[in-house]
Amino acid sequence: MEYICGVTFAPFACAGAFFKPGAKESLAMMKERTGANFVIFVPGGLQETPQSEEICFTLKATMEDDELIAMIEYAKEIGLRVALKPTVNCKNGTWRAHINFFDEDVPCEPKWGNWFTSYTAFQLHYAKIAEQYGCEMFIAGCEMVMSEHRETEWRRLLSDIRQVYHGLLSYNTDKYQEHRVNWWDAVDVISSSGYYPYGDWENQLDRIETVVNRFQKPFFFAETGCMSVKGSKEVPNDWCVRGDADPKGQAEWYEDMFTACSKRDWVGGMALWSWDAKLYQERSAKTRMDYEIYAKPAEKVVKKYYDIFNK
Repeated sequence: MEYICGVTFAPFACAGAFFKPGAKESLAMMKERTGANFVIFVPGGLQETPQSEEICFTLKATMEDDELIAMIEYAKEIGLRVALKPTVNCKNGTWRAHINFFDEDVPCEPKWGNWFTSYTAFQLHYAKIAEQYGCEMFIAGCEMVMSEHRETEWRRLLSDIRQVYHGLLSYNTDKYQEHRVNWWDAVDVISSSGYYPYGDWENQLDRIETVVNRFQKPFFFAETGCMSVKGSKEVPNDWCVRGDADPKGQAEWYEDMFTACSKRDWVGGMALWSWDAKLYQERSAKTRMDYEIYAKPAEKVVKKYYDIFNK
C-alpha cells in the first residue's frame, strides 16, 4: 500500500455543500498547503437514536450523489487518491459508538438484524459509487464500537461490499479498540482513529503493533487530530474541551504524533481530521479552537512531514 498522506475533507457535508463557491478551491488548497496525496470523503447517514433500526442518507442534512461524484472526479483530476467512508450518526446527538441492541432478539424490541439490513444498504450505495468512479479505498464505517462483537454480521457486510467494490477495503475502528476487533482478516487494510494523548503515542503504537503482526495486514490511521484549545493535546478525542485557544499546543501534538509514527515502518500513513469546504479567514486562525489546521502552526508541521513521507 502506497503511503497515505491524507486529510478528511468536509465530513458530513450537507446537501449542496460541495457545489458551493470555494469548495473545489478549498480541496486544491488542502493538497497544496499540506502536501496531501490522499483524501477521505465522509457521506453521512442519520438514524434517530442509538436504538433506531433505519438509516436515512437522502435528507437535506446529507450530501447528494452528484456533488460527491463531482468532487471525487475533481480530487482525482488534481492528483489525489480517494477513499469513501460512509458514516452514520444519531440525530439526537448520541455518539455512533453507542448504537446497540439486545444480543438475543426480543419481540417488539429493535433488533441487530434489522439495523444491519439498513446499514448494509447504506454502505452498498456508496460502495457502488466508489467502484464506478475509481476510488482507491472504501472504508465501511467508523467507530461502531458496540457493534463490533457482531462478527457474523460484519463479515457478511464486508463480503457483500466485495461483490460491488474491488479496491482496497477497510474499516475504521475507534481509538483503543484495535485489539478488540476479531475480524480484521476480512479487510485489506486495518484502520483506526488515532486520537492518543501527547506523550503516549509510543505506548499505544506498541499495543497496535501486536494487532498488525497478528493479522499481517497494512495499517493506517483513518482519523487523527487535535483541537487548537488548551487541554486538547492531553485528550485529543474529546471535542468538548473548553479553554483558551492554543494553536501552539495543537502543533506540538502533531509533532509528537508524526515523530512517533515515523519510527514504525508498519504505519502506512494517516488521514487528518479535518479540512472544511468553506475556509475561515486566515487572520482568525489564531483564535479558533477546533480541529481545523488551516493557517495554524500545525499546518506547517503537517506540510513538513508530508513532504518527507512523499519522497
